[in-house]
Amino acid sequence: MAEQQVFSIASIPADGVGKEVVAAGRTVLDAMAEQSGGAFSFEWTEFPWGSEYYAEHGVMMDPHALETLEAFDAIYFGAVGWENVPDHVSLWGLRLNITQNFDQWANVRPVRFLPGVVSPLRKAENAELDWVVVRENSEGEYAGLGGRNLSGRGPGNEVAVQSSLFTERGCERIIRFAFDLARTRTVQKVSSVTKSNAQQYGMVLWDEVFARVVRDYPDVQTESVLVDAMSAKFVLHPEELSVVVASNLNADILSDLGSALAGSLGLAASANLNPERRFPSMFEPVHGTAPDIAGQGIANPVGAIASAALMLDHFGLHEEARRLEAAIEATTAAGHLTRDIGGTADTDEVTEAIVEALATSPASA
Repeated sequence: MAEQQVFSIASIPADGVGKEVVAAGRTVLDAMAEQSGGAFSFEWTEFPWGSEYYAEHGVMMDPHALETLEAFDAIYFGAVGWENVPDHVSLWGLRLNITQNFDQWANVRPVRFLPGVVSPLRKAENAELDWVVVRENSEGEYAGLGGRNLSGRGPGNEVAVQSSLFTERGCERIIRFAFDLARTRTVQKVSSVTKSNAQQYGMVLWDEVFARVVRDYPDVQTESVLVDAMSAKFVLHPEELSVVVASNLNADILSDLGSALAGSLGLAASANLNPERRFPSMFEPVHGTAPDIAGQGIANPVGAIASAALMLDHFGLHEEARRLEAAIEATTAAGHLTRDIGGTADTDEVTEAIVEALATSPASA
């Protein structure tokens, strides 16, 4: 009998509905562990970091948090941000603090159209749409370079400088990641997105690196598209997409657009990967803290649970990841939908439905 695999996971629910959807994801993963016949299990350690922690301690996370997190196999994150903390403080104090310091340079955001979920996109009715946005997650527009100066000149005279950072190394590793991912998909195509006609330095460098890397992947279709044209393509010709790779800001916006076209940001999953595995990777839903519905038990847990499927893939549990994705599809197809996608089910009901769907599907040997 094979030795049980035990995965240690740091849970950081953080703020708002993040607490509710992380709890849902943990319920599903623990159910899968119970169904595995002892093949694997999860050891959870939850950390209270977030805006409530900030209110008490003046920081978003413990000063030794990164050292603590480094010992885990993965991080399962909820959502961050609340009215008591400025958004840039909460984001840089917690989520970006982790992604930057752990060099989680590849942010993978699948765009999946689930059965039973009505999309605002007419083409979704009669076309098989399934693509993934690969986001450069370590530099670009979110490098955090710049500052605010000259406030001493008086009101209206302060200057703010925000610099984007593009390096050959950073561009090449994310572009190669996208090509390697494309080779695993049915449609082997990479669409590179920039705004190099207006941003003539960093994004021209990106374009040049892309053109160089293309030569190493003659079997993969390619295209280079400006971000405004790609925004239109998401709506008008989404059937032409497979892997879309873009800079930190552009991919962030495009992936949100893709999720909205799929029906709701509540469905969107993501993985912040350190592909070299020098540090733990982090898995989180794309949505925010949703203060308007937080604490009501009606948040959509699908994005967090689909992020758990990405974490299973990261652990090498590929069959289990496919089982979980199939259970999500069976659940939405059966009409177990939260309010953001036109249903009446609450968070617990959708979670229970996914667990039940898993129970009726064969577990991997």
